[in-house]
Amino acid sequence: MTSRVMPSYPDRKPDPRAPGTAAGVTELMIRDLVHTFYANVRHDAVLGPIFEAEIEDWPAHLETMCTFWSSVTLMSGRYKGQPMLAHARIPGISRSHFARWLVLFRDTASETCPADAADLFIDRAERIAQSLQLGIALHRSASNPMSGEDERFMSKENAP
Repeated sequence: MTSRVMPSYPDRKPDPRAPGTAAGVTELMIRDLVHTFYANVRHDAVLGPIFEAEIEDWPAHLETMCTFWSSVTLMSGRYKGQPMLAHARIPGISRSHFARWLVLFRDTASETCPADAADLFIDRAERIAQSLQLGIALHRSASNPMSGEDERFMSKENAP
């Protein structure tokens, strides 16, 4: 196994009460998951074009996603972004895109992480996806209340 140099975050150690601590999540595990997952996304026929159109700086995006998952699983507090706004502004993003994202994420987490850690990542990803979908539907409804797009977005009929 090759060793990797990881960025150091001495001021943001994992919270001992964090769910990731008990599941054995580490910063290196997060990095491996994030980098492997987004490599898969970039090659995916459905999601690849969307991400390629939206992401201008892949190294910066990957670092942002590592800080996001560190904050989610290790309660490191490193992530300071606004994921709802980032996702709500993407035209055409739909329930089926989130479903595909979750399939790829579940597969990648199961392949790259020990079972307890994979279960935690998958649980959090599912919750986050649900929250983002609800927020996007509300955002679209507020932006164009007559469009009905929010109902179509959240409709079970539009599920894959």
